[in-house]
Amino acid sequence: MQVQANGIPIEVEDSGGTGPAVLLVMGLGMQLIAWPDTLVRELAQAGYRVIRHDNRDVGLSRIFGDARMPNLVWAMLCQRLGLRVRAPYLLDDMAQDALGVLDALGVPQAHVVGVSMGGMIAQRMALAAPQRLLSLTSVMSTSGARGLPGPTRAVARAMLRRPDVDDRQAVLAHSVKFFQLIGGPGFVVPEDELRARVAAALGRAYHPRGVLRQLLAIMADDTRAALLARIATPTLVIHGREDPLVPLAGGEDTARRIAGARLQVIDGMGHDLPAALVPRLLPLLLAHFEGHSRSSPAA
Repeated sequence: MQVQANGIPIEVEDSGGTGPAVLLVMGLGMQLIAWPDTLVRELAQAGYRVIRHDNRDVGLSRIFGDARMPNLVWAMLCQRLGLRVRAPYLLDDMAQDALGVLDALGVPQAHVVGVSMGGMIAQRMALAAPQRLLSLTSVMSTSGARGLPGPTRAVARAMLRRPDVDDRQAVLAHSVKFFQLIGGPGFVVPEDELRARVAAALGRAYHPRGVLRQLLAIMADDTRAALLARIATPTLVIHGREDPLVPLAGGEDTARRIAGARLQVIDGMGHDLPAALVPRLLPLLLAHFEGHSRSSPAA
């Protein structure tokens, strides 16, 4: 279904129920269907109301097609020189979208779980509206602090060598290879399964320029690291030891900057959420949620 959130239409999936809400916030260019079905089902069976949404500019949510075409090379140069990166919208706006989803569904508080860019959005939610979060979980994400290591050379090259956006088969092949590149050695996804996942996403919605605009929003968010010390929300940071896209140092720095945050490092995990990872993730999430199911201190 679609709801009006922060003044724009946002696509939402809601498991319903009367239990504590869990809001799942997906990463760069990824749709709500990227959350493993087993994770969503197990959380719901544990008594939680599971809410997923497509971030703006991806999936079935509002697409900002009237915004100017992003110049990624120029933005990368500005970022390297410490200059301001201009973006059509900010992670703050995406955090307000997510809070708006809770508003539209009448949910006063939720456990918020964000992966990659979604972890950054979740951090921004905790900064903007701490009373709305029962807990925060930041997965395979980063503080965004300057000086942290970036992607491996192979991953960086793959990100820059994008195929012709009008050639769906080339996009499919490139995406499969990219996910193989960033996946973890301990949770390898069979190629046919990976191809099916990518094909399902492409068939549901395809907005490559929206992904670039989201990337600009990440690059423009250069003040978040200095603000993380303000977060009082109970925080769990989960990161893969073999993450080649957002190295472990990003998760370590996030946990270091948020008082009381607990860091859980998973061996063999890269930058992906395969179904095989759910048995490792689920107990960590449930223990974190169960320990912080009442109103947060900042409420």
